[in-house]
Amino acid sequence: MSINSALLAGVSGLTANSAALAAISQNIANVNTVGYKRTAAEFSTVVNSQSAGTGYSAGGVLANQRHFISQGGQLQRTNTSTDLGIAGQGFFVVTEKAENLDAGDARLFTRAGAFRVDSFGYLKNTAGLYLQGWPVDAEGLIETDPSDLNRLRSINVGSVGGTAQATTRAQLNANLQSSQPVSPDIATYNVATNNMATYDAETGTGFKPDFRITVPVSDSKGGQRTLAYSFLKTANPNEWRAEVHVIPATDIDNGSVPANGILRSGLVLFTQDGRLDVDGMVAAETATPGSMLFADPATAVVTLNASDSAVAPSATAPKWTTALGIDDQTVSFDLTASAGGLTQYDSDSIVQAVVTNGTAFGNLSNIEIDDEGYVTAIFDNGVTRRIAQVALATFTSADSLTTANGNAYRVSQGSGTYNLKAPGTGGAGLIGASQLEASTVDLSAEFTGLITTQRAYSASSKIITTADEMLAELISIKR
Repeated sequence: MSINSALLAGVSGLTANSAALAAISQNIANVNTVGYKRTAAEFSTVVNSQSAGTGYSAGGVLANQRHFISQGGQLQRTNTSTDLGIAGQGFFVVTEKAENLDAGDARLFTRAGAFRVDSFGYLKNTAGLYLQGWPVDAEGLIETDPSDLNRLRSINVGSVGGTAQATTRAQLNANLQSSQPVSPDIATYNVATNNMATYDAETGTGFKPDFRITVPVSDSKGGQRTLAYSFLKTANPNEWRAEVHVIPATDIDNGSVPANGILRSGLVLFTQDGRLDVDGMVAAETATPGSMLFADPATAVVTLNASDSAVAPSATAPKWTTALGIDDQTVSFDLTASAGGLTQYDSDSIVQAVVTNGTAFGNLSNIEIDDEGYVTAIFDNGVTRRIAQVALATFTSADSLTTANGNAYRVSQGSGTYNLKAPGTGGAGLIGASQLEASTVDLSAEFTGLITTQRAYSASSKIITTADEMLAELISIKR
């Protein structure tokens, strides 16, 4: 009977508007939830099959929940470097546990990027989900894979230890005084027995250099070593004797007896306008091999073998002393820098600058994440080291993902499979460090919807009371 169908239609209206009220309540409750995506109830008409001559039968209404998961929220600035937002498409890949993951462990997807470092050094958000990314391999490379979740690892910043970087380059900017008087004892100079490397100002032993430049270097363990350039003016114009040696000499073994720490020795020439005479030294070295400090000053290189080197130490193959236990090291010297280098002008001998790379041992001071998702450890000695790269997952139909606890989502049949991408590639968004994505809930729209839902619910209840009164009239006919 049509009155009965009206009752049932009214009941369906109550049910549908109750579902709409639940969706609005969920939205309002999560207005401040990071990365929350609003939900809305969308109504669809239910039509019953009608038979000719039997009257009209009301069908009613159904409420279907629609999740606006693909809708992006505004990114808001924070003061925490591990807070992450996504500017564009994609989801963070997260897991419920940090370690010992296997293929059976669930992988979830979220836009809630309020990550913090837990007690074991893992990045975990407020829902207790661990951030996944591609780790750096032993060679410092990151190998991404768009389809294999098992290649991802929980990003751990607590396992990063201290670091050191050996010196490989040094730039010298210094002037040697062209009017430097020639030492009266120059005839006694001998690189093997009376050299500048062994000069001791207190005892007066060794040959006193006219000028010395010390170059601080870091070894493979971050220890501080000292290389030195000692110069002695000769009687020939624009010509200096030079030695490159280690201070103290006991830091190296070059096979000489007694050890003098000398790595290289020879002549350095200057042009008449005070610049380093690169061409002249190359020509002189060709005529008399071994006479110049470096065969080609443009490629001035000093090499020291490792402490445990099996090569017998010698003047041509020096090594770090065994007691130091450090790795081999090659240092390239820039003596011909366009802004300076070694010069010979008629002013005081002076060092303008000695610039080297390499650092002493440093401790972790900060973690930074850039817009391409690279997680980088910053050390207090200035060294930076990449740890991992955050992976983003994209879907063909993100709105069809299945919701899970912790403001996360699971893959569903409707969403399609995931595609793992590096941030900023293949349509994936960029990472916003020190930013969080705000909830997409608009309170003004939700409260307006609350009012209309309440009125619709009241109207549906009126259908039921009216149909009830009509049925009561029908029953009273028999009285």
